[in-house]
Amino acid sequence: MRIEKYAAIDIGSNAIRMLIANAIHTKETIIFQKSSLVRVPVRLGEDSFIKGVISDYNIQRVTDAMKAFKLLMGVHGVKSHLAYATSALRDAANGNNLVEKVACEAMIQIEIIDGEKEAAIISNTNVFDFIDIQKTFLYVDVGGGSTELSILKNGERIHSKSFTIGTVRLLNQGVSSKTWKEVEEWVKEHTLAYEKIYLLGSGGNINKVHKISGLKEGKPISFLKLNAMYEEMAAMTYEERVVKLRLNLDRSDVILPAIEIFLKIFKWSGAKVVYVPKIGLSDGMIKEMVNVNN
Repeated sequence: MRIEKYAAIDIGSNAIRMLIANAIHTKETIIFQKSSLVRVPVRLGEDSFIKGVISDYNIQRVTDAMKAFKLLMGVHGVKSHLAYATSALRDAANGNNLVEKVACEAMIQIEIIDGEKEAAIISNTNVFDFIDIQKTFLYVDVGGGSTELSILKNGERIHSKSFTIGTVRLLNQGVSSKTWKEVEEWVKEHTLAYEKIYLLGSGGNINKVHKISGLKEGKPISFLKLNAMYEEMAAMTYEERVVKLRLNLDRSDVILPAIEIFLKIFKWSGAKVVYVPKIGLSDGMIKEMVNVNN
């Protein structure tokens, strides 16, 4: 048995995360085991989607976070790492300035990836380790700045698309009716051929919803259950969601628009349930590194 450690840094619109995972090599296979997850609540999307640039204050916060991540990777003995930035830095006019500052001061090279690459990485995770490969899924990854959609059939990704609809954008009225219509048309067009389709949800918000639901791991959330949870949360104040549901301060506001996105996609696709395997971009990044190094 051989064990290697990898780190995936996901610089999103609502937070920055670093996943450290073990790749355990046996004679038969490679087992992936999460070792540590660090999340820093830097909401870059509010800068990018409203002002078009990342503030000096948040550039420094990202740089400081990356310095800390670099130290943690050393402590863990990480073999290799990747740092990908998504929608917020894609849209920011000074995104490259942030990348250069982090490279100079933290010695971490950030790659700003486009929506298509993001969708491909997310849908190429080990998702079928957790669900039935015989089912056809509409994979929905909801982030702060974008939502990635993929059709997965027989364990393969056959269609994918990234849309500029995300929770932070929605909070700041940054999504047009035209964009919503594009999502609706894509979902209907690519799910019409299937008599039965299931949603597969990823992202911090749907993970938290599943935890709050009280359902056992692996059990899907029905449309009716999700809709009832949305109505209950929407009736609460921001403070009540923090106190009663134990939500992080930067989760208490974005969780509602995240559920709204899922509810719309439920209706457009005709799906009845959403499975929540609790994987995402960082898991796909880990798999990407293992494939490259072996």
